Amino acid sequence: MRSFLILAALSALPQCQGDETVRAYGAGDKTWVLVELDGTPFDARATLTFPETGKIAGEAPCNAYSAAMTVPYPWFDAGHIAATRRACPDLAAETAFLNALGEVTISDVLGDTLILSDESGERLIFKAAD
Repeated sequence: MRSFLILAALSALPQCQGDETVRAYGAGDKTWVLVELDGTPFDARATLTFPETGKIAGEAPCNAYSAAMTVPYPWFDAGHIAATRRACPDLAAETAFLNALGEVTISDVLGDTLILSDESGERLIFKAAD
């Protein structure tokens, strides 16, 4: 009987765990607009949202994108980013944005600012949309 209770308690642990991603640490329920990429103002429009636990989504300059997000805060790992395939004049900016998004490893939420970094430093700086 005791073994059964221990086993039942252990099987319930994954169900008790909440969202440990950046979404739960201030990034959820906001639309983040990219303002800076690799130290340079970003002139095109790109957004990032955390629509539900385990997911990111947004609009790159040309296409919508989404990816999984399951690592605990402060880590950031977008994994494989899926995007639609429309061409537009800002395709170079989109490529730079999506490449950087796929390479960052650390997130930091500071009020209305979201900073995504890698070992070289800050790569993407977002501001919460009004």
